Amino acid sequence: MSGFWALIVLGVVQGLTEFLPVSSSGHLVLLSRIFGIEDSLFVSILLHVATLLSVIVVLRKEVWSVVRHPFSDLSRKIITATIPTCFIVLIIYPFITEAFEGAMLPICFMITAIVLLATDFFLQKKKTVSLNMPLSYKQSLIMGAAQGLATLPGISRSGSTICAGVLAGGDREKVAKFSFLMSIPVIFLSMCMEIYKLIKLGSLPAVNVAGLVLGCVAAFIVGVLSIKFMIKLTQKLNFRWFSLYLLILTIITIFV
Repeated sequence: MSGFWALIVLGVVQGLTEFLPVSSSGHLVLLSRIFGIEDSLFVSILLHVATLLSVIVVLRKEVWSVVRHPFSDLSRKIITATIPTCFIVLIIYPFITEAFEGAMLPICFMITAIVLLATDFFLQKKKTVSLNMPLSYKQSLIMGAAQGLATLPGISRSGSTICAGVLAGGDREKVAKFSFLMSIPVIFLSMCMEIYKLIKLGSLPAVNVAGLVLGCVAAFIVGVLSIKFMIKLTQKLNFRWFSLYLLILTIITIFV
């Protein structure tokens, strides 16, 4: 497959998997290896920016509220979640570049599968009744820590943060929406870091520009649909089929 079409496929996959609990970055790394695309970290960050726009569009009321009221309760909770994320990323940063080469994919996919299955099992046994309560700062902190670990490709950001939030007692729909909102500052900071690296190097990676642009458009459109689907799915919280899919993917990545 040519670089042009491969990047479009990556865009569709990014939009589909960013908000499903299967790790979009893990899928991008795996497909980049199959398609022979270098600079998978650079491509991954740009496609993540495209899905970031999806979040802003779908949750525009919440985003606009944060912009208008930067010191509101929601804004402070997003900041609270971002702090442990950044702290953990700084700790594991030496492993991130190696992880984006695909060495840790089988292990990380397996971790996500276990987390999803364990959460699904635990909540069915507990039979928790949602009280529709607002998220607490403690729950935001826990979700932020989960997001930091999910920097590694193969560990689902949405899956780990949503599981962390509901296990901490959060309302499922509120946890899902907050999971998407708290991704905004992290993706933005990642984009700034990548731009800084490009300026420092003084050159752009050898990537098909037209394919990357169309890939970003595809990621945005599919991302909008995926967010709406995931919010509805979280209300039921049946992740066992995603867990089975990730177990199969774990086996595949061992041989790719």
